[in-house]
Amino acid sequence: MNTTATLMDGKAVAQRILDRCGQRVAHIIAKTSVTPCLATVLVGADPASITYTQMKRKRCEAVGMTSRKIELPHETTTQELVATIRELGNDKSVHGILLQHPSPKHIDEREAFEAIPPLKDVDGVTMQSFAAISLGEPSRGYGSCTPAGIMRLLEAYEVKLSGKHAVVIGRSPILGKPMAMMLLAADATVTICHSRTQDVASHVAQADIVVAAVGRANFVKGDWIKPGAIVIDAGYNEGNVGDVEFAPAAAKASMITPVPGGVGPMTIATLIDQTATGAQRQLGLEVE
Repeated sequence: MNTTATLMDGKAVAQRILDRCGQRVAHIIAKTSVTPCLATVLVGADPASITYTQMKRKRCEAVGMTSRKIELPHETTTQELVATIRELGNDKSVHGILLQHPSPKHIDEREAFEAIPPLKDVDGVTMQSFAAISLGEPSRGYGSCTPAGIMRLLEAYEVKLSGKHAVVIGRSPILGKPMAMMLLAADATVTICHSRTQDVASHVAQADIVVAAVGRANFVKGDWIKPGAIVIDAGYNEGNVGDVEFAPAAAKASMITPVPGGVGPMTIATLIDQTATGAQRQLGLEVE
């Protein structure tokens, strides 16, 4: 049994993606004289959401793209938010639209997501993107950024998914569900655990790959982990704590993502990279 798991360095892998993305952006500008642009839309003043959108805009600018900041008051209605998103959707200078979530509780987030034109859905949140990824038609949509980033991290560490048993803990429409579909497309056998699953520990104990996306600090106990399993912690809770008990899990796993520095950087890098792809698609360039 492994006593020290390999740490999956999301920061390093994300930086390689961003470096390559910078080259793609330079190519787009050289070919079209158009600078790719990501619009970030934030409703309310949640401190964590403000920080996240700032980070995303900084990464945009670091690779040569521009960003547009739209901040709306907390009392904004769903109809007003949808109108703002549709205006951005009609703006040819905007190539990607990110609605920072979660939105305030009075907002119909699904209605707002669906106002994003499919070509500009670089965060992979619309039903069309989910269907495209689930049905193996990636050119018709974009992967939801966190699961798509996880898949790229697994690829970077040469993890073979075919025939492996993957357990995804969580079934949110932007993480758990698309994660399961992406793993299935890679020929893994997938189990999804959620709030009504009985004896989650017994499912995790059979997993070759565990993806924890439940949003509860230290929910996954180290002694649940099968020796040699690969553990992907997509949680980020107060105090820089993930969804997995890190030290006990690392003592049994073969690979594990740290929190922070594992999944988070991959999510942002995927968003930026998909914005470049969105610009290429909208400008009629071949997607590299």
